[in-house]
Amino acid sequence: MEPKKIREGYLVKKGTVFNSWKALWVVLSDDGLEFYKKKSDSSPKGMIPLKGAAMTSPFLDFQKRMLVFKLSTAKQQDHYFQAAYLEERDTWVKDIRKAIKCLEEGCQFARKSTRKSIRLPEAVNLGTLYLAMKDPDSGVRELKLEKDKKVFNHCFTGTAVIDWLMSNNKVRNRQEGLILGTALISEGYLQPAGELSKAATEDISETTLLDQIDAFYYFADSGFYCEGNSSDEDVILKEEFRGAVVKQGCLLKQGHRVKNWKVRKFILRDDPAYLHYYDPTKGDEDALGAVHLRGSVVTAIEYVPDAKKYDVEGNLFEVITADETHYFLQAATPDERKEWIQAIQTVAKSGK
Repeated sequence: MEPKKIREGYLVKKGTVFNSWKALWVVLSDDGLEFYKKKSDSSPKGMIPLKGAAMTSPFLDFQKRMLVFKLSTAKQQDHYFQAAYLEERDTWVKDIRKAIKCLEEGCQFARKSTRKSIRLPEAVNLGTLYLAMKDPDSGVRELKLEKDKKVFNHCFTGTAVIDWLMSNNKVRNRQEGLILGTALISEGYLQPAGELSKAATEDISETTLLDQIDAFYYFADSGFYCEGNSSDEDVILKEEFRGAVVKQGCLLKQGHRVKNWKVRKFILRDDPAYLHYYDPTKGDEDALGAVHLRGSVVTAIEYVPDAKKYDVEGNLFEVITADETHYFLQAATPDERKEWIQAIQTVAKSGK
């Protein structure tokens, strides 16, 4: 029987021979993980068998890389993948783990369509808890905090985390809050900001979250950034990063000069309305470019006028800014294209 396709999309993979990281199109089937240089390629660059494999997530040995997971084969070969944002990593890890388990038990991979009415006492779903903490109305409030002549944007204190957990009946006391907060850090949901919280995270103690008002943290896929004593020009530049993250993920983008297509990680922010794009093989600190969306127009298109025929086809859309700069992008699926268009249209109308 033909292997059943479970999930596909862009991930950044560490090379097995060289230490370089590259954005690849990855396809998860019920017996293996295939990766392609481009989505349109007919044959994969490689295939990782899942029988006897093991997952490690989060994988924190790469200090400058977040959202990494490790897939180890039965022959003790390690493969490292990096997702674009937290929920994406968690869904990949969940599906890969389930595919491995199905191979072990000799059953077919199938997603449950109904929920089990089973309550697991003392079990906490950190992913669900994280989403509740991020809720813009009822979650932990993201603030601009200052310490040691630095400004930390979109972050919060360790004390605020414990206060929220207690007020929402997630824990019975502050000590339980410390343990749960430490679990959120160890799983990569919360990240330390500032020397104090970073030092505590690196400590080998039972709890690494600090219940202190000068210990700063931020959500792993938020709009966090830190700035020191900046010039007026730097402040203006940083202003475009202050908006809340509305949507993020990888898309293909056509270059303006060479007209070649490359995988880029996009982060859509509102108020102010910006679409920033990054090299997904590197961090999110330095954007490659920014699209100011106020007054822009975004539409689905069937082809790009000057694109080579073998470059891309399908799921294309175009963003035309107020100064008439054209950006050509490609989503992985029709649904993903529709989601991006709707999100950009909303931000372009509401954001300044």
